[in-house]
Amino acid sequence: MTLHELYLVVLVGGCVVVASIAAARLVSRVGLPVLLAFLAIGLGLGEDGLGVQFSNDQVAQAIGIGALAVILIDGGLSTDWRLIRPVLGRAGVLATLGVVVSVLVTAAGAWLLLGVSVQLALLLGAVVASTDAAAVFSVLRALPLPHRIAGLLEAESGFNDAPTVILVLAFTVPIDAGTPLRAVVSLAYELGVGAAIGLAVGFLGALGLRRLSLPSSGLYPLATFSMGLIAFAAAGAAHASGFLAAYLTAIILGNAGRTHRHAVRSFAQGMGWIAQIGLFVSLGLLVTPSELLGVIAPALVLGLVLLLVARPVSVVVSLLPFRVPRRDQVLLSWAGLRGAVPIVLATFPVVAHVPGSERLFNVVFVLVVAFTLVQAPTLKPVARRLGLVSADATRDLEIESAPLDVLDADLIHVVVSPRSRLRNVEIWELRLPDPAVVTMVIRAGRAFVPDRRTPIRARDELLVMTTNRVRPDVERRLTAIGQRGPQAGWRDPDRRG
Repeated sequence: MTLHELYLVVLVGGCVVVASIAAARLVSRVGLPVLLAFLAIGLGLGEDGLGVQFSNDQVAQAIGIGALAVILIDGGLSTDWRLIRPVLGRAGVLATLGVVVSVLVTAAGAWLLLGVSVQLALLLGAVVASTDAAAVFSVLRALPLPHRIAGLLEAESGFNDAPTVILVLAFTVPIDAGTPLRAVVSLAYELGVGAAIGLAVGFLGALGLRRLSLPSSGLYPLATFSMGLIAFAAAGAAHASGFLAAYLTAIILGNAGRTHRHAVRSFAQGMGWIAQIGLFVSLGLLVTPSELLGVIAPALVLGLVLLLVARPVSVVVSLLPFRVPRRDQVLLSWAGLRGAVPIVLATFPVVAHVPGSERLFNVVFVLVVAFTLVQAPTLKPVARRLGLVSADATRDLEIESAPLDVLDADLIHVVVSPRSRLRNVEIWELRLPDPAVVTMVIRAGRAFVPDRRTPIRARDELLVMTTNRVRPDVERRLTAIGQRGPQAGWRDPDRRG
């Protein structure tokens, strides 16, 4: 690649990202997952759009697997352990027994109604059995559902990728008498070893990051995210479930109580968005829209079997021991969103040259798009009709999108070193320019709101709210006191610290 070609690639890539962000903004306002916007960008760039040629299934599969790992790390770092801990048992059963039941029911429907071979029927069932983490995270976190349901759906979507990958790989080879046994053995190994690696990397990473003092706060998000990638790669190298390992590691690190967790989550969200854009745009490029017309009918039939029969049956069977209320089961059945995972899994039989796999890929693509358009916008009305969300319910405040931008405000994080002259200075002595204010002090792991007479101690962390206009003055004032003590500036108020 020449330097000029590199510039063109970067230019096109930047334009695609900006266009994807703008499109995501439009679709999110009507309650649709952003995956539809990114897929539309890919379709527009593809063969029937602007004419970009992209037909390498192996490259698309590699992009998909890597992007899914990043998305799961993002989801794990943002998952509240207190939310999913009470539903871990239910999520585990839904992600294993529920997947098996869904595969069998969907495969039976495909075999009876579509007339496909047993192998293709099982592949179709396995490919579409998994709920999608990206779709679930993006839709449910904007929907004020009860914690017991939101936590269960998030945990299920994070756990069920591994079993579906195993089943897809098992059914990609010709079916024989030993295939079910091999699948069971492989499932047990991959889940067990993947979970062990994920837990080990997570606990070791949390311990190391807690004791490690890095020279820049910007290194903490990078180190944390890299731990998730290490777990994913290590489990994959051991032929175990890298997805499960990455998700478990991220959950542990995301709930480890670090002081930099907000920066870590913001970094992870940015990486997750990049992964989603790259994943869905590449999948959109891989599809030829003119070939989709012939598979609309079978995709709709299979989707109805999945939505109205397979998913509800899998939910009912899996949750029988847990006495889950009927209305919760109805919403769990309707909220089984599909997205990137089924489309990525559909590339596995294509790469393996399974007969009929190209048509299978197109069927899955149409099914995902069609039923995302049906399920996502209706999820809130269905939840409201079931009495699981009130008309005036609110959702958890997202700090990054809260009025800081609207007010043109900044939140400054100040760490008081043992040598700083800020030690023993009382809050009122800071004399910060209006409208800056110290909103919180974190001392020895305990956060509290200071009053004007609160003294600052070594290793305190101060959260200072200010506006962009006066932020430079606030930083100069804090620096001056840190260097010369509270008397800094008394004789020369205009002196810059």
